[in-house]
Amino acid sequence: MGTSVTISAATDQDAEQILKLQYLCYQQEAALYDDYGIEPLTQTLQALRAELGEGCVMVARLGEEVVGSVRGTVDEDGTARIAKLIVHPRMQRHGLGGRLLDAVEQRLAAERSATRYRLFTGHRSEGNLRLYRSRGYLPVDTEQRTPRLSVVTLEKELRTEAAAVATPAEPSQGEFAAQA
Repeated sequence: MGTSVTISAATDQDAEQILKLQYLCYQQEAALYDDYGIEPLTQTLQALRAELGEGCVMVARLGEEVVGSVRGTVDEDGTARIAKLIVHPRMQRHGLGGRLLDAVEQRLAAERSATRYRLFTGHRSEGNLRLYRSRGYLPVDTEQRTPRLSVVTLEKELRTEAAAVATPAEPSQGEFAAQA
């Protein structure tokens, strides 16, 4: 029987695998923008371990191997900042990036009271832009960082189940409580 991919919170023991995967995954981005000095390629293990302790880090595992990861933090105003969504190249285009994004969004809302999600990607990163748009993210800003790189910031508001199923009529107290 085959092993399926599971998604869970990262632990300190995952740090080295996450860093190696991050290095592999960001090679394509570095080549796209001809910039091999980007932070994901220069981040230290110590800095990654600090992120594990401070933020919400999720991993996708295939057996014991980490094949995907994503990180998030929440500002005081409830804005979740999602970063470094990575999926091993051999696992891409199978929905794993979307599953990781959903998992970190749910966890940030449940455990850290996120009300809005914000992330960014390079303007030429069509696969990333396509994924984020398919998950309801809309571009809110573009900033030219270098002659070759513009960073697109995308956001979406938290959709609660009650808002997702609400009709124009106000639900009764009992109906609202059942949805919560």
